[in-house]
Amino acid sequence: MRGIKETTELLYKTDGTQLVYTVVQRSKVIGYVVIDSTIQGRSCGGLRMLPDIDEEEMRLLAHTMTLKYGFLGLPHGGAKAGVLCDPEAPQEKRRQCLATFGRAIAPLLLNRVYTPGTDMGTDNEDISYILKVAGIKPKRRELQGTQSGYYTALTVFTGAKQAARHLNMSMSKCTVAIEGFGSVGESLGQLFADANARVVAISTSRGAIFNPKGLDMNELIKLATEVGSRVIDHYKEAERLDSSSLLELPVDLLCPCARHNSIHADNADRVKARIICPGANNPITQEAEHILFKRGMLCLPDFITNCGGVLGGTMEFASIQRARIEAFIDHQIGARVDWLLSEAARQSVLPSDIAKPYAMNRFDRIRRDADHSTLFGRLFQAGLELYRHGWIPGNLVASLSLPYFKRLLT
Repeated sequence: MRGIKETTELLYKTDGTQLVYTVVQRSKVIGYVVIDSTIQGRSCGGLRMLPDIDEEEMRLLAHTMTLKYGFLGLPHGGAKAGVLCDPEAPQEKRRQCLATFGRAIAPLLLNRVYTPGTDMGTDNEDISYILKVAGIKPKRRELQGTQSGYYTALTVFTGAKQAARHLNMSMSKCTVAIEGFGSVGESLGQLFADANARVVAISTSRGAIFNPKGLDMNELIKLATEVGSRVIDHYKEAERLDSSSLLELPVDLLCPCARHNSIHADNADRVKARIICPGANNPITQEAEHILFKRGMLCLPDFITNCGGVLGGTMEFASIQRARIEAFIDHQIGARVDWLLSEAARQSVLPSDIAKPYAMNRFDRIRRDADHSTLFGRLFQAGLELYRHGWIPGNLVASLSLPYFKRLLT
């Protein structure tokens, strides 16, 4: 236990597999940091802000980050953090929550045991602020990416395209339901609309709307920019539904882009979508996944379909232009999803039964390699640090990075 202020404590515990740090203020939990894995004592993962997060959710999310880094071949340990606060609260309240949390976890941030990134409810300004509170000044090229939600949506869309192809479905004839119309859901809706798929339902924290003839994505995105989660109250050409009902609509593609465990044993029998392609982390429980598999539904692993935020953000950091990132994701992630679905069909198993061991084996190899650093590895890290400070030109790094990212994925 470490007292940060008289009324705030950072509590620590471990079960032998994860480290859980709980921030408590006046006997009330105000946030968590969960470290699932480390590479050379360090970990990375998003910091989310929501009013109802709990330890179980943070644990699941942290492990998913390990799987994601393993799948992508990136040398980072997996972690996740969360602050209990309404993301739509006034800025003063948001900053107060972040400041209290940031001071409490300062030892983790200063030692880079945990490095935060943006997540649900937070942006680069929030991350920069929490680092500042902890006494850390971001380097010149850190916290510059702004397209995380879009790149996450892009890998979801890429996964959906491959899944539709494996089932001999035409994307232009598919109906789509998107649970969660935030930064990922909005971008995903636009990608589907551009591919002439029919998005018939969306949801926010306030409920869902449905129109079997299709929703106007341009109008929805415009409204969401203006009124946030209240978009479902302002869009008139649709029927109002409970959020849970969206998951049971008779659509071809269901994309859960909201919270964990939204599809579970109690509602899996009522899901009608032929393909479930997640944008959220851990939206399907293991029990529900097996129920859906027995019913003939195709569930893609979340840590693959939503890996675009991590991959695209890292490529953005390397000064690679958006068009090249888009082409890379479409080709490289598409090819790996294609392999995964073919192998799962050949073995008659869940795609996750292949994907999870594959990701963990790669992660373990990355960790072993990091523990036995070579001269090249040390020079690479030194160059990376210079680049973070802005002392190496971005166009030079961009030209060298595409082969590097391709090599990571193979």
